[in-house]
Amino acid sequence: MREPELIVFVDENGQPTGKTGQKLESHSAETKLHLAFSCYIFRQKDNKLLVTQRALTKKVWPGVWTNSVCGHPMPGEKIEDAIRRRAAYEIRLKNLRDISCVLPQYIYKTPPFKGIIENEFCPVFVAYTEEPPKPNPEEVEDYRWLTWPEYARMLEVESGRMSYWCKDQYELLKNLEPFKRLSLLQ
Repeated sequence: MREPELIVFVDENGQPTGKTGQKLESHSAETKLHLAFSCYIFRQKDNKLLVTQRALTKKVWPGVWTNSVCGHPMPGEKIEDAIRRRAAYEIRLKNLRDISCVLPQYIYKTPPFKGIIENEFCPVFVAYTEEPPKPNPEEVEDYRWLTWPEYARMLEVESGRMSYWCKDQYELLKNLEPFKRLSLLQ
């Protein structure tokens, strides 16, 4: 049996408070602000974005489509290392390149979803790969490679099936690089 994952509680500036909590127990109607990340992984050869559908068996946000990989750094873990760890675990991508932060101060709080509220200080990253994903069925139900304009249409057309955070992040990302440049490519 795996040890429960711990999340790091932070203040409004993303600084750890010195307290941690078990991941599942800490996500409730009273969720404290904690450290997380979102990462958008692109395939460099054609600039397509990997979007994933969360496994139907997940306790938090099952079945919703979202960006490539999300998660929580463990206590003392660098966010870039957490991105690599979660990408390797969720979608078996082991060779991410050029991981860079594009939204260092992103914070969001979701409305309740089956009694759970996300309340995250969640820097947003971009990374690149040429590997094909091999989804871990405990984490990922399905995946798609989309151009940035196709992703924008998916957010609009399938809004009810998309994660809260990816819809919220889109409004902030669409005018930043590399997203601004990618919106011009078909």
